[in-house]
Amino acid sequence: MGNFSCSVAVGLALASSSIGSAVGEDWYRWRGPQQSGVSQESGWRAEWPDGEAKIAWKASVGTGFSTVVVSRGRLYTMGHDGSVESVFCLDAEKGNVLWRHRYDCPLDAKFFEGGPTSTPTIDGDAVYSLSRRGHLFCLDASSGKVRWSKNVQEETGAAIPSWGFSGAPLVHENLLVINVGDAGMALEKKTGKVVWKSGGSESGYSTPYPYKTANGQWAVIFGSAKSFVAADLKSGRELWRHRWLTRYGVNAADPIVRGKQVFISSGYNKGSALLQLGKGSKSPDVVWKSKSLRTQMNPAVFHGGHLYGTDGDAGNDATLKCIDWRTGEVKWSQKAIGTGGVAMADGKLIVLSSRGELIVAPASSERFVPISRTQVIGGKCWTCPVLSHGRIYCRNAKGDLVCVDARKD
Repeated sequence: MGNFSCSVAVGLALASSSIGSAVGEDWYRWRGPQQSGVSQESGWRAEWPDGEAKIAWKASVGTGFSTVVVSRGRLYTMGHDGSVESVFCLDAEKGNVLWRHRYDCPLDAKFFEGGPTSTPTIDGDAVYSLSRRGHLFCLDASSGKVRWSKNVQEETGAAIPSWGFSGAPLVHENLLVINVGDAGMALEKKTGKVVWKSGGSESGYSTPYPYKTANGQWAVIFGSAKSFVAADLKSGRELWRHRWLTRYGVNAADPIVRGKQVFISSGYNKGSALLQLGKGSKSPDVVWKSKSLRTQMNPAVFHGGHLYGTDGDAGNDATLKCIDWRTGEVKWSQKAIGTGGVAMADGKLIVLSSRGELIVAPASSERFVPISRTQVIGGKCWTCPVLSHGRIYCRNAKGDLVCVDARKD
């Protein structure tokens, strides 16, 4: 969730690491620089000589499902403790807290533990965060000092979805785009002034996803409670809408765009579809629709013409699946994964199961054959793992955060 193109925001943050010729990458926003869940990082350790991953450090960041973002040696996430919600900044290498910004916000536990489900976004020396109740902050990345803040729900009157606002903020040039309202809203990133907003009906839970239209203009796709809808990024003008009714309005997994095609997927036995974008305001055509992949919370990752993601809902023994992008055909299915999260780097899947098992396997459409699998954390894990500069970060619902040292000697 949250959870929920690199050139859209601030560009790739690639830096040579100290691990020989390996390349490390800052993971400065939800799903990484490309907003795809796929890292460009190479030279990290995919297997453990003694069968157990090396835990570099552990920390506690409070209840919630916010994943982590990493930039310039700092890690940022969100959590809830008592009646207070916090944005945390930790040293990415050592795990000590550098600063913590607190504010009053209810836990909002509803059929799950509650706490923040959005992930912060880093843009240069600024960090942006959105709470489930609409508290929006622009914080100084190094000190945590508030540059500006507001409650966008109170300002706009937009309905709060049943499980609160969840999508991560998106930075695009001078705009900050959030999934609040029927088809999102945009603010000036430096001041918080509203640039455009949509109707006040319920949003979904996905993160705004940017793409370029056929005429070269930037657009953004939002998952609302009843549709997937695209808007012109600068003006907010609606470009197209595809009705997509999911139980409880939980359209949470981000869309995946490849050329002129868009993949959408939801849980609660809804399923998925591949859409073909038309010209202008024409609604997309459906290439195929099936229940082969039903991503309840975290999106799938794309590699080599295939999608890899978790199929099914929490508590229902969800599986990890590989499906063909062109047809939706299931290539393989792996049990005992649950509604965890999937990332990818260097042609390998990085899977955190719902029970805290870290699994690394080649991204192959033929079969699922793990290179390594080891228990790194306990409890409920719905949050995607993050690889940045040779470290894999994993989190559970109660806020235990572990850093796995995957750097090669």
